Amino acid sequence: MDAQALKPQAASDQRTAPIGLIVLLMAMSAIGPVSLNILVPATPGLAVLFDTKVETVQLTLSLYLFGLALSQLVLGPLSDRFGRKPVLLAGLFITAAASVAAIFSTSIGMLIVFRTLQALGASSGLVIGRAIIRDLYSRDRAAAMIGLVTTVMVLAPMAAPLIGGLLDTHFGWEYTFVLTGVMAAAVMAWSFLALPETRPDHITGGGVRFILRESRELLSDRKFVGYVLVCAIGTATFFAFLGGGPHVVVSIMARTSAEYGVWFIATSGGFMLGNFITSRSSQRYGIDRMIAVGLLLLLIGSVLTVATVAGFPDGGPWTIFLPQLAISVGNGIFLPNCVAGAVSVRPQAAGTASGITGFVQMSTGAVAAQAMSHIIATADTAMPLAIAMGILSTAAALAFYVFLGRRR
Repeated sequence: MDAQALKPQAASDQRTAPIGLIVLLMAMSAIGPVSLNILVPATPGLAVLFDTKVETVQLTLSLYLFGLALSQLVLGPLSDRFGRKPVLLAGLFITAAASVAAIFSTSIGMLIVFRTLQALGASSGLVIGRAIIRDLYSRDRAAAMIGLVTTVMVLAPMAAPLIGGLLDTHFGWEYTFVLTGVMAAAVMAWSFLALPETRPDHITGGGVRFILRESRELLSDRKFVGYVLVCAIGTATFFAFLGGGPHVVVSIMARTSAEYGVWFIATSGGFMLGNFITSRSSQRYGIDRMIAVGLLLLLIGSVLTVATVAGFPDGGPWTIFLPQLAISVGNGIFLPNCVAGAVSVRPQAAGTASGITGFVQMSTGAVAAQAMSHIIATADTAMPLAIAMGILSTAAALAFYVFLGRRR
């Protein structure tokens, strides 16, 4: 693929992106979500295997999210400085190596360390994929492209909990890392052979001074702060669900990890539907209006979750998963639009903007997931989880009103 041929002109931004590039972007962006979700169904069993607390095992999720957050803060600016492709390849190599090392963990401490290292590289596909899209497309078109890529990419993390549950049940948790290691290595080889360098020629990324200057300009921009906050707080509903959902289903409702994976398909399917709506509608309605629609669905789903859990306390997994469908559609709508808005504030620093956005989003998600695991550990119903998602949805809507929706 020729990078120069891909770069859009003002009159040609409506064209269809090369299918090979779209598929590659989907694959590289899927590594992080797959690695995150595939181990989730096994976490209750890991607590028994390593004779430790549920909250300790939860660090394999929350520290993974922190690893994703911190590495994006570094990898985004590095891709502005050295180019998208070399930074991506280095990240994928780290992920593959850490996945192999995790297989040989003999304690929960070793597993947490290798899991965190796995995350440090897995974020490269997420942060650099968004920067590549912004390199090639305008603001509203970038939102549509991000939604399109994520629409198909989400098929992988949708299946990941089910695959992880089956691997854990029939072969052992180690095989989840075998699969992620093979995936990372395959995408690394594919990217080496087929990915063009898309960083615009005028971006030189002049080292630390450039990074600090662009970061300061971004953080002083009201719109950028608004997009980042809505992105982080809104998606924290999903991470809170990841932190509390497995314990609710496996420990409180006495269901298997594989059953949790089956139910999780509905959640991922809703997110995919929201991404598809974004890919078809963002250019027509604009990203701010799409964000508002997504947040409205988030609020509706949160209210429904509280209602179903209160009305049917012994109703089983459907009481949290069916209302979660509306929340997932909302996430799928507002998230690509928030990201596109954030990386469009200063296009010359798309990598830095993508890194900051990913850092805030993932660190907020890590806090939400870990806090939810502590709260739900002593609960006997799903109500704490339902209330937490309601609070987060309301906070995201307030952030939108204050920074993006209110006229100044």
